[in-house]
Amino acid sequence: MEGSNLLMDWLEHSWLGQNVPDALWAQILLGLVVLALLVLVSGWLVSRVFVTVARRTMTATGHGDWAQALTQYRVFRHISYVAPLLVIIANIGLLPIAEKYIDVLLRLLISISLVLAFAGLTGVLKAWQRVYSSTARGRVRSIKGYLELAKIVLWGVCAVLVFSTLIDRSPILMLSGLGALSAVLLLVFKDTLLSMVASTQMSSNDMLRIGDWIEMPQANADGFVIDMALHTVKVQNWDKTVTTIPTYKLFSESYRNWRHMFEFGGRRIKRTLRIDASSVRFLNEDEVRDLSRFSLLRDYLAGKENELQESNKALGEAASVAANRRRLTNIGTFRAYATAYVKQNREIRQDQLLLVRMLEPDSQGVPIELYCFSANTAWVEYERIQGDIFDHLLAILPELSLRLYQAPAGADFTKAWGDFPAAVR
Repeated sequence: MEGSNLLMDWLEHSWLGQNVPDALWAQILLGLVVLALLVLVSGWLVSRVFVTVARRTMTATGHGDWAQALTQYRVFRHISYVAPLLVIIANIGLLPIAEKYIDVLLRLLISISLVLAFAGLTGVLKAWQRVYSSTARGRVRSIKGYLELAKIVLWGVCAVLVFSTLIDRSPILMLSGLGALSAVLLLVFKDTLLSMVASTQMSSNDMLRIGDWIEMPQANADGFVIDMALHTVKVQNWDKTVTTIPTYKLFSESYRNWRHMFEFGGRRIKRTLRIDASSVRFLNEDEVRDLSRFSLLRDYLAGKENELQESNKALGEAASVAANRRRLTNIGTFRAYATAYVKQNREIRQDQLLLVRMLEPDSQGVPIELYCFSANTAWVEYERIQGDIFDHLLAILPELSLRLYQAPAGADFTKAWGDFPAAVR
């Protein structure tokens, strides 16, 4: 109001002040014209001069992305609205209106200015999110949750200031009243508080990033994280649907994150072949000599032959009985072949655990499990590598007189029934 008084003093001693009409309506009209001129000038200076200079300065200093983001979220426009309102607030005393009406107008204009100013600050936070998300760090570490929390705080402060301005009371009294409503506020903002704690913990402990592949069966989520906000995390599933999960659930419930598998650079292969137990048997000497032509088995068979001969010599006369002697089996030889085959495969990581083991036999045959890590984590390549290995292992089974277990189908029963003599049928 001090600036307004200076302006009024200047007007009183100027030609304009000495020629003010006596009629009240004329004085009000003249005051409105002067205010309109001041508003137009201030609005033009801010929207045309200040904004243009600010954009060009940002672009020249290498912050063109900030200039685009601030323009997109209307930060400059809000500033250009606030400046004329401040001019009106500072010079509303020029109007010959009763003090009580001026006070009401002042409080209303100040409230509008506060809303526009806080809208501009919110736009700055949105611009920050856009600029940050375009950086390399922003693609994996999201700050959207923190910025959304800051927006909630800003609008809360704005609401307190606007309400206290409208009722002409101190904001401190408003805040003290909110303390009495703390229980209600905790109930209303329960999800927000839980999400805030969860978002903070996940970010500080690096539990989840944008681009992580996660599995959360209880939420029907299996895919890549595409967005992390304060209240929700969005997961794009493999079928291109999007699952929205509350942020606090990702902190309070378990889920599987495949990010470390990609960082490790190897993807586990763990698949089982079920061998028909009736095809498992000992190998005779002719079969052993025949299998020696396989380069992957040559060293294994030679070493095993020497080991078995020494062991059988130690038996003495008991070695004359076949049941007492140690002999090679076709299933053991197959495990050795599978191990040698995987070890010579360049698409398998040889520096990690690699084994072919026999599991407990059951009603579906004798399980032979391959456990290793592919050197490529991409899904398509991983399936190709795994498929190539098992294609070969399935095809080599007849060479060792082994059969894959397969439950009989309807065609098998029909064929077996047709083999019976007609008299029996």
